[in-house]
Amino acid sequence: MPHTPSPEDRLVNLFDRLRKLAFNQHPLEDSTVTMPQLTLLDWIAASPGCGIQDIAAGLGLSAPTISVGVRRLEKAELLERQPDPQDGRAVRLSTTVKGQTLCERARTFRRDKMQRLLRGLTAEEGAALLALLDRAIRAAEQGAASE
Repeated sequence: MPHTPSPEDRLVNLFDRLRKLAFNQHPLEDSTVTMPQLTLLDWIAASPGCGIQDIAAGLGLSAPTISVGVRRLEKAELLERQPDPQDGRAVRLSTTVKGQTLCERARTFRRDKMQRLLRGLTAEEGAALLALLDRAIRAAEQGAASE
């Protein structure tokens, strides 16, 4: 009798198949920015004026780890620091024009990849897939928060 894979095994298989379609390909192959740095840059672009502690909390990383990434992105002229008007010791971060352009290129790359994936579904099927994924991720997030 053939083995029926568990839902978990099927999901792992689906993610493996997505990887083979190059959905995890670096969106900025011509750039020296790493994927973790791109995640940091994208977070800052979405939250201009944020501080190191804000980013650390938002990404679930330590402030020293964020500081290292910020220094590298600043050196690459992708973000800039401004003094925090309420706290002279703190800084506020925002992307430069160059950093914002890089973020937009990455978003376009990811959006194009997802359009390729959803193209094989009807509008209703795509909406159902997105709703189910959202629900599954929310449940996993709530489960992780309560652990």
